[in-house]
Amino acid sequence: MKNAATITILMPVYNDWEAALKVLLAIGVVMSGHAERVGIVLVNDGSTLKPGPVTSNINQLRNFTHVRILHLRRNLGHQRAIAIGLGWIYEHLPCDAVVVMDADGEDKPEDVPRLLDAFAKSGGERTVFAARLRRAEGLGFQLFYHLYRALHWMLTGISVRVGNFSIISFDHLSSLVAVSDLWNHYAAAVIGSRLPMEMMPTARGRRLMGHSHMNLVALVTHGLSAISVYGETVGTRLLIGSGLLSVGLLVVLAAVVTGSLMSKLTIPGWASYTSGLLVVALLNVLTVAIVLTLLILASRNNMTFVPLRDYAWFVKDCEELRR
Repeated sequence: MKNAATITILMPVYNDWEAALKVLLAIGVVMSGHAERVGIVLVNDGSTLKPGPVTSNINQLRNFTHVRILHLRRNLGHQRAIAIGLGWIYEHLPCDAVVVMDADGEDKPEDVPRLLDAFAKSGGERTVFAARLRRAEGLGFQLFYHLYRALHWMLTGISVRVGNFSIISFDHLSSLVAVSDLWNHYAAAVIGSRLPMEMMPTARGRRLMGHSHMNLVALVTHGLSAISVYGETVGTRLLIGSGLLSVGLLVVLAAVVTGSLMSKLTIPGWASYTSGLLVVALLNVLTVAIVLTLLILASRNNMTFVPLRDYAWFVKDCEELRR
């Protein structure tokens, strides 16, 4: 990375303004000895609380070249807030690279320089994600998270190892803001778009203040959003599985019919009942296979949200705290 490179840090915020201020102050400290010029864009994701902790302490954020709050018209969730923020940055705030991170402290400020160093070592040619070695949540959350990872791997063939914490070059951002999947899940969109990327091992931090908004329902929704990015892959895998299951049912049905003809068992109607159940199961599997095929074909013709084209519909205004 060249000297005095310009870096924009993007953070979606929903009511966590006090934690966001602490994260910004910590980033300012760890970046004080670096040559990069760092600016901040906070995406206000329809917060019900005003960003007073940040706006009233803007003088403490002198280490940043600019601090802006992008106010959205409504709450969209952090993944879609990231999509809106990236689209806005690409069109209004050209820079060398964008760091995407959470504002609650779970993405540790001290890892920002490590991301920049890893990005520099790649010559700015790779998007670098912070790969989680361990999580700080409770046992129940971790159990469901590992179940989700197993399901994600079975359906997509891709292991979940990363969250939002990453750095992406402005050149790669120009490609990503044209990817519709960014509306559903940032990391999955980067992976699905096949942009060159690498992992940087890191430990997940703890929230600095308040409670996490990621409850069980939010976790399931977040997981389904990530899986939906690989809709065609999931559909194709399920279609192949349905085909294999159909073949297996046909083999069992043939075995039942052959056994009923050759067997001397006197149990009345066993072959008819068994064959009937197998035929019903086979018809259900074939129906699922046909529906999956039609859905896969139809999805290829759909034109959905494009961040660069559509982000402006959700932006209320931009508040410049420091230019």
